[in-house]
Amino acid sequence: MQSLPTGYQALILGATGAIGGALAAQLAADPRCAQVVALSRQSTPAMDFEQPQSIATAAEALRPQGPWHLIVVATGMLSGPTGGPEKRLTDLNATHLAASFATNTIGPALVLAHFALQLAKGERSLLAVLSAKVGSIGDNRLGGWYSYRASKAALNMLLKTSAIEVARTHPQAVLAALHPGTVDSALSAPFRGAQIGRAPAAAAQDLLAVLDRLQPQDSGGFWAYDGQRLPW
Repeated sequence: MQSLPTGYQALILGATGAIGGALAAQLAADPRCAQVVALSRQSTPAMDFEQPQSIATAAEALRPQGPWHLIVVATGMLSGPTGGPEKRLTDLNATHLAASFATNTIGPALVLAHFALQLAKGERSLLAVLSAKVGSIGDNRLGGWYSYRASKAALNMLLKTSAIEVARTHPQAVLAALHPGTVDSALSAPFRGAQIGRAPAAAAQDLLAVLDRLQPQDSGGFWAYDGQRLPW
């Protein structure tokens, strides 16, 4: 991360996932990074999107270690308590919709609320959330995957709106929604992720490279792992 100041501090949320773990490992190997804090359900402090208060508690506990130059929310849910993504309207049910929004939208939104203002002031800082290309309304040509698409589209709106507010106090900050592509992970496993997905380390490298290039005027945007700007 050459664009961040020497001795930058990074925070990875969802560090037990494939992409989150790979991000944490690559940042820990960067000699310019002074500290990487990795949060998960098992970390101390713990963060569990099924327990929203844990987000506020973790933010307060970590405040003295900040400010943060890089925050990445590397969480996501595709298959849930009632099975895989819905292919048809008749597959929709309240339980799966609620679970999708809890993990893909509400949890990351509360991270924005509690952590965004812990970004470094007066110098470059980055905050990214893992979104998905299927969350693009403009790019939706196949339909299906109702709750996953909707929850990621809602996440994109929350990120965009947050970027406008954060810019008022942190003019050098960049907030971005990132599409990692298909990665060999637990999320993609039911969809041949092991066969067609990229290695988590490669995905992490691509995402960090995209973030490294973004400028304050790009804040609030939606980007693919190859640097392509995606439509809303």
